[in-house]
Amino acid sequence: MDSVSKDQLLRRIAKLVRQTKELEEQVKRLEREKERLLETSEKYRLIVENNELKGTQVIEGEKSLRFNMVTVLFADIRGFSNLIEDMDSAAVMDELDEIFFEFDKIIRKYHIEKIRTIGDTFMCAGGIPAKNITNPVEVVMAAVELRHFLREYEKEKRGDKRIWNLKTGIHTGPVTATISGKNKVSYDIKGRAVNTASRIEAVSESDSILISVMTFELVKEFFRCEFFGKLPVKYTGNIQMYQVDGLLPGLCMDGQGSVANDAFRVKFGLIQFTDIQEVILDKMERELPDFLFYHNVKHTVDVVTEVELIGWAEGCTDEEILLLKTAALFHDAGHTLSYDDHEYQGTLLAREMLPAYGYSEEQIDRICRIIMSTKLPPRPTDLLEQIICDSDLDYLGRSDFIPVSNTLFEELKAQDKISNINDWNKMQVKFISGHQYFTGTARRLREVNKKLQIERIQSLII
Repeated sequence: MDSVSKDQLLRRIAKLVRQTKELEEQVKRLEREKERLLETSEKYRLIVENNELKGTQVIEGEKSLRFNMVTVLFADIRGFSNLIEDMDSAAVMDELDEIFFEFDKIIRKYHIEKIRTIGDTFMCAGGIPAKNITNPVEVVMAAVELRHFLREYEKEKRGDKRIWNLKTGIHTGPVTATISGKNKVSYDIKGRAVNTASRIEAVSESDSILISVMTFELVKEFFRCEFFGKLPVKYTGNIQMYQVDGLLPGLCMDGQGSVANDAFRVKFGLIQFTDIQEVILDKMERELPDFLFYHNVKHTVDVVTEVELIGWAEGCTDEEILLLKTAALFHDAGHTLSYDDHEYQGTLLAREMLPAYGYSEEQIDRICRIIMSTKLPPRPTDLLEQIICDSDLDYLGRSDFIPVSNTLFEELKAQDKISNINDWNKMQVKFISGHQYFTGTARRLREVNKKLQIERIQSLII
């Protein structure tokens, strides 16, 4: 009986030892998995902090991100076999490396993410990792420049003789992206948009750029396109395809439609403004002090809208409208840093951000002067400054003047700058009585109402 009990005890001890080892292995596996998940989470965190995942969806349970609007480009570069056979294989590879090196430079110029190079196929995508509304135009512009580069490369090397043949397919749609890499984050993408772009490239002809109808609708105001045909796509039906000949005549500097001019950059900037506006308004939503009841996001949106309305009425050019809207967007953004010198802080923010969006130094200087002109009392020196000053104080002649004015009173009261509503009304009468709109458009729209406001406020003064 004692020997049996001893055997049973030994077996139990042995079983406990095995279970303990199994638990230790399981703990180690869990710790490794935890480290891996923390590493992935850190990647996500860093990307979010860099504003790269804005407008994307992290897919639950997967290390993947869904992007709603991405433009995928496949470029297949092949050598004409009868000519390539006469070349040394090392020379062929050297030329291909040279070409791909230049391709990399071109897509970086247009903020496009290189996905991979598979043999002689070059794959990239616009709209990742940072969401933007301009990626279809940027990707097609990059494709036009890739083709232009290859044409010039061949011309310089061989004159009229051609060895390399470029075929390009482009499609815009949603994709799922996975992140990889520790020191340098890279992306792989998949989805129907990727497959469609690949199939469009497959039917593309030598030296041509084919785009889907989805991409065409987003870029047709910039490029000369011709209907090419239909592509049968599973679960979707036939997709119309268009061949891109080049930039529209008024938007290019050369006869080939490959080099963009200032008109293109302004037209592109007016579309890109939507992306800048989203960034700034989001920053203001997050960082503006709670006591800003008047100088809030709504006021900024109102001024952006008003400068465009008055600008068109006053006969401003497209570029002037772009400068006005940009200045209006930044004119109160400095409130995230300071109240009393917010105009100056807004110019610093504009100088920091706008170069990344392609604004020239001259344009940024002009924008900053327009911003500073909104500092009270307004003393505009040109038409654009007059327009933003009128837009900034547009509420003085609007029917909602009283409730808007009350928000400004509450804002000043919260900072102990004024405490008595009666004193505030007296100040308002004095200010409005001495104020004048500068542009003919604002005078026609608001001056009559402004006189009525004085009477309304005077009736409230005790």
